[in-house]
Amino acid sequence: MHVTGTAPLPAPAPSETLAAPVEDPQGSPGRHARRFGLPVATALVMGNIIGGGIFLLPASIAPYGTVSLVAFGVLTIGAIALALTFGKLAARDPRTGGPYVYARGAFGDFAGFLAAWSYWITTWVSNAALAVAAVGYLDVLVPVGGHRWTACLAALVIQWLPALANFAGTRYVGAVQLVSTVLKFVPLLLVAVGGLFFFDPSRLGPFNSSGHGAIGAVSASAALLLFSYLGVESAAVSAGEVRNARRNVGRATVIGTAGAALVYLLGTLSVFGTVPHHRLVDSTAPFSDAVNAMFGGSWGGWAVALAALVSMVGCLNGWTLLSAQTPYAAARDGLFPAAFTRRRRGVPTVGVGVTVVLASLLTAYNYLSGSGKVFEVLVLVTTFTATVPYLLATAAQLFHLVSGRADSVNRARLVRDFVITAVAAGFSLWLMAGAGYAAVYQGALFLFAGVIVYAVMTARRSRGTTAEPAVGEPVTAGRHG
Repeated sequence: MHVTGTAPLPAPAPSETLAAPVEDPQGSPGRHARRFGLPVATALVMGNIIGGGIFLLPASIAPYGTVSLVAFGVLTIGAIALALTFGKLAARDPRTGGPYVYARGAFGDFAGFLAAWSYWITTWVSNAALAVAAVGYLDVLVPVGGHRWTACLAALVIQWLPALANFAGTRYVGAVQLVSTVLKFVPLLLVAVGGLFFFDPSRLGPFNSSGHGAIGAVSASAALLLFSYLGVESAAVSAGEVRNARRNVGRATVIGTAGAALVYLLGTLSVFGTVPHHRLVDSTAPFSDAVNAMFGGSWGGWAVALAALVSMVGCLNGWTLLSAQTPYAAARDGLFPAAFTRRRRGVPTVGVGVTVVLASLLTAYNYLSGSGKVFEVLVLVTTFTATVPYLLATAAQLFHLVSGRADSVNRARLVRDFVITAVAAGFSLWLMAGAGYAAVYQGALFLFAGVIVYAVMTARRSRGTTAEPAVGEPVTAGRHG
């Protein structure tokens, strides 16, 4: 393992000074900001993983057949490997920023910027997708899905409510996250456990109805299912706000991911076995349909729809915070505009505001463009953009493992960590391939637009560090890691 020595270190470069732990330079956090303990950090992970994805994805993957359940199992193994990898990386560098911090520390500024940029895209595109999913359940309670304008307006309101909670401070973000995580488990456990007693194998439909081979069907359905596991890195991204981060980030990540995986697998299996396949394919609220099939009538579906809305708003609450944390960390290093460093009550307010505006514009565009599968389109774009920081983070861990001194580490532990990280890296590449040509094309456009931003930011930093010095001061070179 790579171990930092205790000898005195040289003075850091200007950008490295900015990368200090996330103690807000604008003063004390105040009474509205509070560091998260292990329970809230675990709730942040589980709350961000278990959000809109699980409540809509059973219907999204139903066209592939029950082969998608195999994809869920494979995806869970990869998600656990990613969780363990993030835990190791956070123990090494417990700063806010997650994949951005790890990629920049291992490979320099450009790799760090790509991780931050692609992760930021993932967060606000995911917020748009979650809001679209929430509208499907809101429609069970209040008919809003019959017209594009009303559905679009409802999606925008659902996005802005969590943004307002974030502007109130991290104290309220944590409280909303904990309450919504507890409430969402009522319908999930009702379907995941209760649905097994109503399970009918005849409702499962064909094993593979995708029209492709089994491997292709698994890859394609896994690309959609990855959206349901986004959030594995939540505690790592917010490590600066977690107490005893070197220990708690890893524990919260693994516990939260394992708990979410168990609920996912049981819940999806129960929905498949309670809702007939031909109905599930066209469902906009599969968990409500499952409860109605279990108990009859519509009251159960209404209750589940309400709980699903609470879950999704809570998930958006956590994702809105995460969407601002990575650009905040990058801005402190001069790789994002300086405005993203502004914080109030522990929350990067500019990041929250810009993110919710971009997500709102994307939501409106997708609704008004007439796309019939808004959720699926957005999910596949996030699959590509999410795998970029995941892959860079796993590459950073491989870098630390390979570059460490072999005579100073436990060989068995080294082999174990290497296997786990290799699984996580291969898993990320597989998902990128499974996203499909259209998603990779759209995601690449988003990603490479960031190269222009990086060029401008690097030029500004270079100009600032090479400006004419005062009399008696040496000229210092800019850092281009």
